[in-house]
Amino acid sequence: MSEYGRNVQNMVKYIVALPTKEERNRYAQVVIDLMGFLNPHLRDVADFKHKLWDHLHIISDFQIDVDAPYPKPAPDAIHLKPEPLKYPHQRIKYKHYGKTIELMMDKAKSIEEPDRKQHMVQAIANFMKMAYVQWNKDSVADETILADLRAMSQGQLKLEDNVNLARVEFRTPPQNNTNRGRTNNQNNRGGGGGRSNNNNPRNNNNQNNRNRNPGGGGGGRKY
Repeated sequence: MSEYGRNVQNMVKYIVALPTKEERNRYAQVVIDLMGFLNPHLRDVADFKHKLWDHLHIISDFQIDVDAPYPKPAPDAIHLKPEPLKYPHQRIKYKHYGKTIELMMDKAKSIEEPDRKQHMVQAIANFMKMAYVQWNKDSVADETILADLRAMSQGQLKLEDNVNLARVEFRTPPQNNTNRGRTNNQNNRGGGGGRSNNNNPRNNNNQNNRNRNPGGGGGGRKY
């Protein structure tokens, strides 16, 4: 197991070759503590001590003879693979409604109570309208949903033509206003063409003194 490194592998080989079980038990406990220190993420795993002892047996190729606090794992257990998942390969005629709506229709067909069956068919039609609007991103007439309901159920599930299905609207997500706020801040900083210095009284006084004392004349400076 490469996650423990070469040194742990050599330590386990050394423990396997020890003559007495007492020495093997003592050194095995030290190696278990070292393995837990090298892989601190195993502390969050349930029964991480059990996992460390299983790893110790795996590293020794199931040859270490120690008094472990947990049963020794079977060598074939580490090579077992889970059974492959069975994915449905059925063809869906109306893909925008999905396979679940067909299962709901089969369930509604088996209902014998008229009122309960009618409420089930009504719920199926409302779900079909929601799925249609989500797929088409536009409004849909109730007559279209009722026609698809009859076609998918082979005419066994029906609703009256004047029935009103639940209202469904597709709403676009709101735009982010971060850029708009930055633009306003930039406009406030700009001040419409540059920052003015008229608010500084020191700059105004310096400008007035320059206008009163024209340079190049015969008069000297006054201190």
